[in-house]
Amino acid sequence: MPATRIGFVGLGAIGEPMARRVLEAGYPLVVHNRTPGKTARLIGQGATKADSLRQLAQAVDMMLLCVTDGDAVESVVFGPGGLAEGSRPGQLVVDLSTVHPLATQAIARKVLELHGLHWVDAPVSGGPVGAAAGTLAVMAGGADEDVERARAVLGCFARQVTHMGGVGCGQLTKACNQMINVANAAAIAEAMNLASRFGVDHRRLPAALAGGFADSGMLRHFGPKMADGSFAGNSAVTLKDLGIVEDLGRRTNSAMPVVGLITSFYRLLAARGHQHDGVAGVARMYAEPGFLRRGANHDEIGSGPEVPHGQL
Repeated sequence: MPATRIGFVGLGAIGEPMARRVLEAGYPLVVHNRTPGKTARLIGQGATKADSLRQLAQAVDMMLLCVTDGDAVESVVFGPGGLAEGSRPGQLVVDLSTVHPLATQAIARKVLELHGLHWVDAPVSGGPVGAAAGTLAVMAGGADEDVERARAVLGCFARQVTHMGGVGCGQLTKACNQMINVANAAAIAEAMNLASRFGVDHRRLPAALAGGFADSGMLRHFGPKMADGSFAGNSAVTLKDLGIVEDLGRRTNSAMPVVGLITSFYRLLAARGHQHDGVAGVARMYAEPGFLRRGANHDEIGSGPEVPHGQL
């Protein structure tokens, strides 16, 4: 059994399956979650519950975080009774959350200067399904020795761990990942809508394009969901990630006309009450009769025949 004691904070839809794979790999696991009930299944499988973040830090060698955003990371680490209070110099914090790269760098500097803790930002891609299967992609930022120290643990739930550079570089890579994801999702939705309106069975597109240049994990996973109108996810998270991308674009003077347009689609969806669609929700603009035409000139956009919801 591996000797390194692992603490895991944040047992949401993707955090819990990641933590479970760490436990199944034989690591002694200590867990804490803001909602205590979410620890029950892991405790039943052999994990130890920490009643506080401070207690968790005192009991482990390495701390893994999977929380909503940079503010949540700050609170978990530096808040009253947080990880920093129970930490000791030399411990490693591995942040699996998606956070602004500059915020990550600031947190890492602060925690090193004040508490002697080392930091690796290791955001993931692949969703809950990839976490459960152990096939996530991890993009890591941090010192060479810190990333190597974390690599075996990350390998419990990741197919690949790529060291992208210093602290913050993992988060920058995740921002690039999200840019590609939303652009892919928008193109898939538009292509499936075109196929349907022409009379082609759009449900067959993922199989028809498999192995070609248009093939992708997004097409295979979200194409059928778009076709069925089964939109599910957290649109607030999508918009949070796109906000990071937009800010990075401004700071680096990077042209982002494609991402800017697609971000406006997701903002429109959220403004019209679709808060639980996630990345695939962009297909709703084609699936719902008249969605694109509300307030627009009929000749400018969406002037083709209506297609019922769920049939694109």
